[in-house]
Amino acid sequence: MNDADVSKQIQQMVSEYSMQLNASRIKVLQAQDDVVNNMKEAASKELLSVSQNEHVYKNLLKDLIVQSLLRLKEPAVLLRCRKSDVHLVESVLGSAAVEYAEKAKVHEPEIIVDHVHLPPGPSHHHHHGPSCSGGVVLASRDGKIVCENTLDARLDVVFRKKLPEVHILLNHTLLSVTGVAANYLANY
Repeated sequence: MNDADVSKQIQQMVSEYSMQLNASRIKVLQAQDDVVNNMKEAASKELLSVSQNEHVYKNLLKDLIVQSLLRLKEPAVLLRCRKSDVHLVESVLGSAAVEYAEKAKVHEPEIIVDHVHLPPGPSHHHHHGPSCSGGVVLASRDGKIVCENTLDARLDVVFRKKLPEVHILLNHTLLSVTGVAANYLANY
């Protein structure tokens, strides 16, 4: 073998190693993504239990409405909720408006419950259609300012904010597992 052949072989080995390394990185990223998606799916299922406890959920709806009103700061708003939540929302509108007015030091806002509803909660029968685990969406009367305060939207925000921390934890876990495996193989 001459120097050119050896150099070509080395380049080929380096190229193969690089491809294998990239393939491994892609597998790790895919595994991390799968873990995060599974965590989010599990959290989504837990959210459903929140709306099933009527007393807790009723208070949560009031708090979400007040929070949305404080964000919008509008004298009149349109509120959307799931059809199954209309009776609960209507039962807390008065106290939510009073609480908002006291906190913002303004007059009580006009809150109109929209006849268009958010999608129903996820079910076993309809996995792929739109769904909403609960909460509210408030908008200014002209619809230009919207505050989406659904449980699903809040979960998305939490996951986006915490995603870097989750990836760091997953990387540390992966490194420790890799270290244990390497140690095991070295002593085998």
